[in-house]
Amino acid sequence: MKKAVSALLALTTAVGLLAGCSSDAQSTSSKSGDAGGKKVELKLFIAQPRFKAQYEKYLEQFKKKEKAEKNIDVTIKLELPNQNQASQLLKTRLASGDSPDVFALHAINDIPLFDKAGYLEDLSNEPFVDKIYDTIKPAVTSKGKVVAVPLETLQWGYLYNKKIFNDLNLKVPQTISEMKEVVKVLKEHNITPFLLSYKDVYVPQLFLPLTVGAAVNTDQPDFIDKMSKGEGSFSELKNMFDIIDLVNANGTGRALEVGADQGASDFANGKAAMWVQGPWMAESITKANKDFEFAVAPLPVNDNPKATLLNLSTSTSLAVSKLSKNKEVAKDFVNYILDDNDSSDFYKSLGFNAVAKVHNFEPYAWMKEANDYVKQGQAYQDPAIPSAVKDESQKLLQSYSAGNTKKEDVVKGLDRAWEQFEKINK
Repeated sequence: MKKAVSALLALTTAVGLLAGCSSDAQSTSSKSGDAGGKKVELKLFIAQPRFKAQYEKYLEQFKKKEKAEKNIDVTIKLELPNQNQASQLLKTRLASGDSPDVFALHAINDIPLFDKAGYLEDLSNEPFVDKIYDTIKPAVTSKGKVVAVPLETLQWGYLYNKKIFNDLNLKVPQTISEMKEVVKVLKEHNITPFLLSYKDVYVPQLFLPLTVGAAVNTDQPDFIDKMSKGEGSFSELKNMFDIIDLVNANGTGRALEVGADQGASDFANGKAAMWVQGPWMAESITKANKDFEFAVAPLPVNDNPKATLLNLSTSTSLAVSKLSKNKEVAKDFVNYILDDNDSSDFYKSLGFNAVAKVHNFEPYAWMKEANDYVKQGQAYQDPAIPSAVKDESQKLLQSYSAGNTKKEDVVKGLDRAWEQFEKINK
């Protein structure tokens, strides 16, 4: 644990940030009253200042519920730091022993590190756990323990123009062969199949988690483990380039000159039928054409329909600190996040996707089909690819798409980046 704590401390340099939050970082206390109850001050740390009103409303509801059901008077100290400073500030707070009772963290990126450091309370036996969708639960699980309640999730693969598909009576393809047939029909009707927007290097990089995710959830479940041990290679992902080549050979021109924002406008105005992108571009798309109808679908990467799955990323989640002096109330709060009666309205007000069986609100129109895939188990958690490998894949796949890099060089570059990551993090 000491080694993990040191790792966290090494990542925190601006201890002065702590002083600016001293008013919100006072020691939490529980004061026992008479037989009628007690008073508790609960400290919450959530880096989502844009949702201040929504959280404050929900917290008032929680306070009333806690008073009515347990006769506990709860005072809330809500910290909503800027996202850019939150991670560093939280690590400083935890390392100094001044921990919030409940704090937000990124499920995929933060949970392993924070759990290794010993900061996450085991929540496996809490009532909310059985409510979480099975496809989402692994993201908030560490070493067999559920350690957080999920808030934000994002399912993605590619976007498609619903009007074009409906007009041509096209079905969403479940294999790469079916995708080739869709491409053929589109071209017969003089419609460009794919929009290419590779000026922003993160866009061609999207093929990496999509192809790796399909592989590790079907015929190569040990791929990431082998890469971590230095025993694997991207050359083993034999079909990795098939979908990339199909998209690039049937896309719009000037790919390296078109960024994501311009791509959103082009897609919204019908310049292509499909776009390998995520629903995070929805605001830009609808801004360009408010009447545009599109949906999210899983990208086929081979001829195994079981590999045609949505990438399900879980980001912001809430954990209870092991250092909390008010674990009873803190656990009551994280359970209230997925309250049977109130949670749906809360998540809807935040604009988040449904993450639990108790959620019954209508999602955004473009996410309805994606939510159905998740409910049916046709999704996988974003694969644990090191960020250094993703960073390297950006320039490699951008260069490959421009015809300047060979497949063999892409494979060698990705293998080398993963090997270097493991050496640095041993």
